[in-house]
Amino acid sequence: MRSAQRRIGSGFGARSTATEVLRDVDLTGRLAVVTGGYSGLGLETTRALAGAGAHVVVPARRPEHARGALDDVAGSVEVDELDLADQRSVRAFAEGFLASGRGIDILVNNAAVMASPESRVGPGWESQFATNHLGHYTLTNLLRPALVADGGARVVALSSTGHKLSPIRFDDPQFTTGYDKWQAYGQAKTANSLFAVRLDELGEPVGVRAFAVHPGGIMTELQRHLPREEMIASGWIDEAGTVNERFKTPEQGAATSVWAATSPALAGMGGVYCEDCDIAEPTDVGGPTARTSGVDAHAVDPAAAARLWALSAELTGVDTFG
Repeated sequence: MRSAQRRIGSGFGARSTATEVLRDVDLTGRLAVVTGGYSGLGLETTRALAGAGAHVVVPARRPEHARGALDDVAGSVEVDELDLADQRSVRAFAEGFLASGRGIDILVNNAAVMASPESRVGPGWESQFATNHLGHYTLTNLLRPALVADGGARVVALSSTGHKLSPIRFDDPQFTTGYDKWQAYGQAKTANSLFAVRLDELGEPVGVRAFAVHPGGIMTELQRHLPREEMIASGWIDEAGTVNERFKTPEQGAATSVWAATSPALAGMGGVYCEDCDIAEPTDVGGPTARTSGVDAHAVDPAAAARLWALSAELTGVDTFG
């Protein structure tokens, strides 16, 4: 049963770090998979989970680059190849992992692209929807045997306040006309949240619980497609390149991901959107924080989640939980 979309008083907050969240958590003997776990938030997520004793598998589009980036991470980490924009690559990674016979305790669907120029992948899919959502949808479904192997797992889907920019455009999800980079990003982040809602509903009977996470505003490689002028105009940086003080550090940004993946306070819960190391409140529509915090109704709507899951299954030809 999906949990209530209400804060639970976790004891952590917006400035908590991933290390602080895991201070009293022992992940020895656990296996975690973190997509994109070699840069930005993903790197800090990998570092924190490995530091708490987990063995972390990092699927990466650029494996050699990833190995270099992970050189200084203390703990047990391995890298494998995966391009989320390529469904064949997703299948190859999943098949290889399943062949190892290992179970998965934590899956963090972290990798993403943001506000990129219009591009098409696979059979003409819009690249942000295809990479951020469909790639992770297929990956999670194909890894089902490993996710249920040890009695269940937690799956964390990285969403963001970007979900407020657009619901799912069911009439034209691939932006065949009128592409807008921010609307496309918003749709993809809504999809990440709805994916968690539906996966939790379908996965609960086999022990798989899912959470959507807004990490907060963080300056990472995710901004690589944004012109400097646009970031200045948005107030993210000033003319000197100084990052706005409201932004989190990468380690603070990773905190909600590892909290959702490991917190004992979430035992028996799932299907909710989290921010600042707690379950988020529904958006205060019309309030002063409506654009910056809380979760909009369209991103946690069970009917929309079921419809998106059906669309994703149709597009990818994969549905192991349905």
